[in-house]
Amino acid sequence: MTLSYILGFSISLALMLIATPKMIEFAKKINFVEQPNLQNRKIHTEPKPYLASVLIFSIFWIVFFLVSKGFSNISLRDTVNSKEKINILIIFISSLIIFAVGIVDDWHKINNKDLRALPKFLIQLFACSLVFLADIRFEGFFLPIYNIHVSLPVWMQFIFTVIWLFGVTTVINFTDGIDGLAGSISCISAGTLFIVAQMKGHSSHALISIILVGVCLGYLRYNKFPSKILMGDSGATFLGFMLGIISLGGVMKHATILSTFIPIIALGVPIFDNIYVVFKRIKEKKPIYVGDNSQAHFRLMKKGLNQMQTVMFLCLISISLGLFSIIIALLNY
Repeated sequence: MTLSYILGFSISLALMLIATPKMIEFAKKINFVEQPNLQNRKIHTEPKPYLASVLIFSIFWIVFFLVSKGFSNISLRDTVNSKEKINILIIFISSLIIFAVGIVDDWHKINNKDLRALPKFLIQLFACSLVFLADIRFEGFFLPIYNIHVSLPVWMQFIFTVIWLFGVTTVINFTDGIDGLAGSISCISAGTLFIVAQMKGHSSHALISIILVGVCLGYLRYNKFPSKILMGDSGATFLGFMLGIISLGGVMKHATILSTFIPIIALGVPIFDNIYVVFKRIKEKKPIYVGDNSQAHFRLMKKGLNQMQTVMFLCLISISLGLFSIIIALLNY
């Protein structure tokens, strides 16, 4: 699988680097551009083209289908059985739903409108629920002391799976507030999950992770401050959704109690920050689904850090948490 990892990373990175300038021109041509100061959370002072998400989504799936044939531990020469094909189709459709509702949301935003929260919420929940049918789920945990696996009831597996997928999808999206942040955090998290999935022998999920790393690095070439293009909700939610799938299938599957915390720690920056934000909004009696300037990156900028300093600071924390999660994985290896 080493060759698959190299190919997955290299091709996804190269395609993003080559295609993004063309997408910038296309987004400007069709006026799919975010205007400055449309909302109080927007910090750009000049129009910024969207649609990087189209490349993120399409290049990920193109490379995945080129390099691998499934979400199971198989080599490039193996034949994918019908169940695996169905699982792949389910994951693709569910990610397409997440991406599509994000595109609609992005269109509303660049036209100074708001997509209603409830329909968006229900559609995303539906997409997360579909993943459960593809055997990507939190089944339970292993107790090494007693050498037994504790399986949760199916209804509890479903609830935990949907909550986790929806939660990771949302927190990555909420992180996308300044240039380079969501892409960097996603890249670091995917890199961490790649290492852990490799250690656990989940080669297919490791492949997914390394493709995401390549896609994110290619995107960051044009999204670092000052950004030339944005990925919007459609790109951020897709990245979060795929990170949630990787962590469920490649890290949490047959995990010990301790190692179930690995993806939580690996995604610690967006998770812990948004837990704080939710409790803050509840305390202030504000709707938790309405965006404001309470995320960590906005708070740091209010303290005097510029965009680049803020991204570097949060990335250093994310790298530290990633290394900590890898240490936990080594202890449970």
